Amino acid sequence: MPNRRVLSLWFPRLGAERLLRQDRDVLERPLAVVADRGGAQVLSSLSVAAEAAGLRAGQPLRDALAMFPDLLTRSENARADAALLAALRRWAGRFSPWVAEEPPAALLIDLTGCAHLFGGEAALMRQVEADCADLGLTVRAGLADTVGAAWALARFAGQAADPVRSGDAIDQEARATRSRAAKRRHWERGGAPPGLPAPDTPAGRIAPPGRTRAALDPLPVAALRLSAEDTASLARLGLRRIGDLAGQPRAGLARRFGRQLVRRLDQAMGVEPEPVSPAKPAPRFALRLSLPDPIGLEDDLLAGIDRLLPPLCAKLRTAGLGARLVRLQAERCDREMQEIEVGLARPSADPDRIRPLLALKLDRIDAGPGIDRLRLSAPRTEAVHARQHKGHLDAARAATTRRDAGPVLDDLIGRLGARVGMEAITRLHPADSHIPEKTATVLAAAWSDPAGDWPRAPTPRPVMIWRPEPVSAPDTPRLTGPFRWRRRSLTPVHTRGPERIAPEWWLDDPAWRSGVRDYWDVVTEDGARLWLFYAHGSTRSGGWFCQGAFG
Repeated sequence: MPNRRVLSLWFPRLGAERLLRQDRDVLERPLAVVADRGGAQVLSSLSVAAEAAGLRAGQPLRDALAMFPDLLTRSENARADAALLAALRRWAGRFSPWVAEEPPAALLIDLTGCAHLFGGEAALMRQVEADCADLGLTVRAGLADTVGAAWALARFAGQAADPVRSGDAIDQEARATRSRAAKRRHWERGGAPPGLPAPDTPAGRIAPPGRTRAALDPLPVAALRLSAEDTASLARLGLRRIGDLAGQPRAGLARRFGRQLVRRLDQAMGVEPEPVSPAKPAPRFALRLSLPDPIGLEDDLLAGIDRLLPPLCAKLRTAGLGARLVRLQAERCDREMQEIEVGLARPSADPDRIRPLLALKLDRIDAGPGIDRLRLSAPRTEAVHARQHKGHLDAARAATTRRDAGPVLDDLIGRLGARVGMEAITRLHPADSHIPEKTATVLAAAWSDPAGDWPRAPTPRPVMIWRPEPVSAPDTPRLTGPFRWRRRSLTPVHTRGPERIAPEWWLDDPAWRSGVRDYWDVVTEDGARLWLFYAHGSTRSGGWFCQGAFG
């Protein structure tokens, strides 16, 4: 069984170099990425030029601009940085299948049994650095037997402990004891232990198998992934290096600093296991078809879709998923990409339901000099569960009827959505409110189920409801004669009511500041059936209004 070997890759300038990869015009200017930390703007990532100007990560923006007024700044985009880190994780899969992300800017790779495929550990690290240089990224790597040791070497190899007046340095010792300092071995005075290369070289970031303790001893205690408070407290006690800390009694350290310090030390030394948990790659449902000769006719595109769609749907069914969004990409001979997307009202893995939607949008593809490659993908999917209906015979029949009629309605919504957009097709659902205009809510039809039984209103409600419109009528709670509405004089022949509705007292709705309403069902001489109400007045004056019509 080979010794376990862990590689830690740290990208200290990930945010800034991601921006530099996109905009090459600012390569010569110092660049800093600004983030909000605790209500203040600080520098989260710096370019090489910015660091050369004396700036540092974590520095307040106002101090940085005072030091370097010409500093170029960009806002932090954590989502874009995470996407780049995920892409780097996929790239690191060439060295080992066991790769884990360590946000925001690091990777952990379990290299056990893999380094010999690249000519050894030193050759593998040189390959990593060369690949990152080609990508325009700065990387610092550390290789050891444990995750903690690899993390420490990647970030602190070659760094001395922060100077703190503890009496350990020669210039702080008493004159009588300085003569003995020359007799101390060089690794006892901060030098590299025997048998290890210099820490400022790439090989110095590799701890040989079984030499983890010797590689960690000269590093500062901050390399144990401790908090800044614990690091400062240890320094005040004269424990500046990991070697100083490793020789202390564990019980005393745990009592004074907590078990986390001892746990981090044990993880770095290999006493306590720390596994590398690789990120599970997201499933991708896509197929590509390369054509021997360029095509440009819709019939040829449909033939290509017929070649790609059945196996894509088969992959979706195997995974128990259905496509919600299907994307067709056509690459032309001049390397220009044409793309169409179709959405489905319900997740589906049925080619007969997806193909007509794609055919509706094929006229939007400009073939130009010809298309030589097609790619069909399902970037958005949802789980599809089998349905089983149990219960009374009539209920089972009704459920079967709804199930059989469902795909027809879904296909109709999908076809309409391909033309006008899925968001433009809506349906109403009942809402929990006694206010007439709030008894229904509008939902997108593609992402909602048909409404069930609507709650029965105490009195009939009109088919059409609009915003209240003023009516010219006597200011009395009951209609006693003709009234005028929309420049028409109307005479009531039959009235039914009133139905009193009060506003929601817990809300201040501007439309209901006219107070309590008495609703009337009014039939006029010309056959119009209107829904009128009389507002009794509150913060606004009342009167008669028309809000709907029954047909």
